[in-house]
Amino acid sequence: MNPEVLLSRIRVVLCRPSHPGNIGAAARAMKTMGLSRLYLVEPKQFPDPEADTRATGAVDVLANARVVGSLGEALAGASFAVALSARQRDIGPVLGAPRETVARLMAEAAEGEVALVFGNETVGLSNEEILHCQAAVTIPTNPDFSSLNLGSAVQVLCYECRMTAFAGQPPAAQVATPFASPAATNDEVEGLYAHLEHVMTETGFFNPEQPGRLLPKLRRLFGRVRLERDEINILRGILASTQVRTGHGRKG
Repeated sequence: MNPEVLLSRIRVVLCRPSHPGNIGAAARAMKTMGLSRLYLVEPKQFPDPEADTRATGAVDVLANARVVGSLGEALAGASFAVALSARQRDIGPVLGAPRETVARLMAEAAEGEVALVFGNETVGLSNEEILHCQAAVTIPTNPDFSSLNLGSAVQVLCYECRMTAFAGQPPAAQVATPFASPAATNDEVEGLYAHLEHVMTETGFFNPEQPGRLLPKLRRLFGRVRLERDEINILRGILASTQVRTGHGRKG
C-alpha cells in the first residue's frame, strides 16, 4: 500500500495534555514525519498561542485537531490502538519495543484506522485508558534519566511509523538550489597547479632548484576529490589575493 496512505490512517491521541506548548511540539513532530491527524482528549488549555508558537510551521495540524471528551471518542472507528507507557501494568497489554510494536500498528493500518495514544505529561495513561488499547509500547530511555518530553515521545514513534511505512527508505528532502558547480576541466585544474607553484615560488615556500616531492604530493591531495569549477575559482582567488598582499602581480 502507498506509504502516504498508511500514514494518513494514523491518529495521534494526546490524553489530558496539561501544557499547550507540548501540544504544539507534538504537532510539529507529527508533520515532520508525514502524520497529520491529531486528537486531543480533554486538553487543559487549547487552542493557545503557546501551542501555535511551538508548532513552528505545523499550525495546520493544530487547526485540524479534534478535541474530544474521552479516549473512547478519540478511538471511535479505529480498529487498533497502541498505548505509550513507561512501565508494565498489572493489567493490559504487554509492553513491546517501538520498532516491533509499530510494525504491528502499520500492518493494521493496511486494513483500517489505527492510533498512537499518549498520556498526560505528569501521570501518563490511567489503567482504564491502557485497557482501551490493543498493544502497548515503551521507549527504552536511559535508566538513570528516563524522563521524556511528550513532544519527543511523539517524535520517536512517528519516526518509527515513517520508517516502517517506507520500508526503511523514506524519500529525502530535495534541495531547491543545487550547491555543486560543474566539474573542473583538465586545463582548469592544470591552471590551478601552475598558479599554486608560481605563488609558492614567489613567497619562498617552494624552491624549484630543490623541488623534492612537494608538487606530486599537492597533486595527490587535490586528486582525492573531483574539483569543481567554483572550487578552482575560489582557490585561485585566494592565490591572487596572496600575490596582491605580497606585492606580486597574478601570473599563470
